[in-house]
Amino acid sequence: MKNHGAEFEASRLIDPTITLCYIDRVNRSNALPPSGALPSLRQLRYLVVLAERLNFRAAAEACFVTQSTLSAGIKELERQLGAQLVERDKRSVRLTPLGEQVTERARHLVAEAGDLVATARAAREPLSEGFRLGVIPTIAPFLLPNALPQLRQRFMKLKLYLREDLTSRLLEQLRAGELDAALIALPYETGELELRELFRDEFWFVARADDPFAKLKAVAVERLDVGDVILLEEGHCLREHAIAACGAGRKAEPQGIEATSLPTLLQMVEGGLGVTLLPEIALKAGILNGTKLIARPFSTRVPARTLALAARPSSARGKDLDLLADFFSGQRHRAGIPGLRRKR
Repeated sequence: MKNHGAEFEASRLIDPTITLCYIDRVNRSNALPPSGALPSLRQLRYLVVLAERLNFRAAAEACFVTQSTLSAGIKELERQLGAQLVERDKRSVRLTPLGEQVTERARHLVAEAGDLVATARAAREPLSEGFRLGVIPTIAPFLLPNALPQLRQRFMKLKLYLREDLTSRLLEQLRAGELDAALIALPYETGELELRELFRDEFWFVARADDPFAKLKAVAVERLDVGDVILLEEGHCLREHAIAACGAGRKAEPQGIEATSLPTLLQMVEGGLGVTLLPEIALKAGILNGTKLIARPFSTRVPARTLALAARPSSARGKDLDLLADFFSGQRHRAGIPGLRRKR
């Protein structure tokens, strides 16, 4: 067997250029890519989806590729950038600190690329393509059933893809370019996102018929004790809206009983565990039908939330968003339960 170390030293003494050739031959497989090599949008999307799921199999399914394809794409991205972005072992997947920074930039790049494609499509005919709309659970079942048939009739070429989720997750998906807009309730911290306010949705007091406040024509919100109010669990913006409506600055704290959904919340109120606040669109949609609960308006400092469409500032679908905002704004006056209409 030849002594490669000795051979190398001899070659270096004879001709210095041989040293460069030898090093190049040994390290060719580990060489960095040329400075002009750029990551592909496909690779960046793989990274964004993997960062959301932290599971290679789940991320591959979401991207409609095999696990090996996604893994190879991530490794190639790391090779191109010359840095490790993902830490992998048999039990877990997590991003490196640099991986988190790259992922944040990747989200914006992927979203803006999608907006670029949408620009050309939107120029042809408004609301004639697919539109991905996220809606929070305290709006979707009460606004959409009556609105969607009218929307389809007005924009016959529109293909609307709906996703129901909590506000925080919808806004993450919106920033990542997975949604075109999100129908949410304000106040809520939306950062750099662009908002189109739709209409004011007032809260009503809801309790059993034997509750003292239920016997009144209207309830003064100042008399309501936060400790008696049953709320949705953490994560629902309606929870924070209800606390603010009752006056979060007072000493009383919300009781520990929480509901995972509005139907569950109503069952708790019917069971005598407390009272609650419901948005007007839920009452108009008939959420109290089949219950013995009573709804009463507030007489002073009427609490409310504001429904709004959130979108990326870079979105190329501005005209589509304006049309949807105008449409949903008109849903405020759709026929509901006449008895719930407040006399002004």
